[in-house]
Amino acid sequence: MITARHNWTKEEILEIYNKPLMELLYEAATIHRMHHDPNTVQVSTLLSIKTGGCSEDCGYCPQAARYHTDIEGSDLMSVQHVKAQALRAKESGSSRVCMGAAWRNVKDGQEFDDVLEMVRTINKLDMEVCCTLGMITENQAQRLAEAGLYAYNHNLDSSEEYYKEVISTRGYKDRLDTIDNVRKTNVTVCSGGIIGMGEKIEDRAGMLVALSTLNPQPESTPINALVAVEGTPMEDEKPVEIWDMIRMVATTRIVMPETQVRLSAGRTQMSREGQAMCFFAGANSIFAGDKLLTTPNPDVNEDMKMFDLLGLNPQKPFTKKTQPQTVEAGDSQYEALGEKPKWTRPEHTIERNEDAKVKAKLLR
Repeated sequence: MITARHNWTKEEILEIYNKPLMELLYEAATIHRMHHDPNTVQVSTLLSIKTGGCSEDCGYCPQAARYHTDIEGSDLMSVQHVKAQALRAKESGSSRVCMGAAWRNVKDGQEFDDVLEMVRTINKLDMEVCCTLGMITENQAQRLAEAGLYAYNHNLDSSEEYYKEVISTRGYKDRLDTIDNVRKTNVTVCSGGIIGMGEKIEDRAGMLVALSTLNPQPESTPINALVAVEGTPMEDEKPVEIWDMIRMVATTRIVMPETQVRLSAGRTQMSREGQAMCFFAGANSIFAGDKLLTTPNPDVNEDMKMFDLLGLNPQKPFTKKTQPQTVEAGDSQYEALGEKPKWTRPEHTIERNEDAKVKAKLLR
């Protein structure tokens, strides 16, 4: 059994990434089998509970209010609507529901109280609950934990160096601070990134350095391929080659042996053969449903056909960690503090983000 290391260097990770493909696949598959059942893949459903209108300028995101895309914004879903969607996901084979809200950061108030109730509701359905809500404080993380949250997603997106070419409205340290706040609870961490944003291979290695040197390493790491959306600053980026995805998955598996590697956005551009190689290389989770927040995703029935073809089985909930207990709102030890943390707003500008913002103004 290979234990997780927390002192990986960029040079070491680049050496792994650039190995001859067959050697890379063999090493990754061997490590994968030491820590995971190679024939079991978790199926998760990603649900956008509040869409669009985000104040951030993430260059890849169609939900940013400053860009002109075809995304229709919506207010926060009701608890009953979310429960209905969760039940539908459970019936189709999902063991986890991931709820995403297009917020810069969580703000105490009725909307966050509603999200806490959504967490309680889904946990009582015996499904893992994950949230991605932006930056959160330690107190907010504790309140989510009490409600029964299983995981919190907060992606690093890329290396710290290239991050400055993607986002200017928040800093890399904000991401790490949020992960640190989650780590002060019993909630697991889900953190990964996106490839195909114009970054170099060195930036992909840099992202894995940042993730792998966290102690403990994230329990799950999504590897996303950019889905270039018209109207965003990255609309002209070319699709990621499947070989890049396979190499990134395999390298992640080697560097983070105990982590669940999530084959996330971009699967609509991958063949079954390409996805099979990603599973062989160490990916053991996918998102099901026709959308990932706002971008296309393969139909769940097609995914189940692929599972049958490959002999894969959906992972049962709470396989990796015991189901958290739900504390009702009236019994909570934590209460809203009305916090107003000063998350950073870097002063640099990103030319392509500014160009997309100007273009959006002209189109409106």
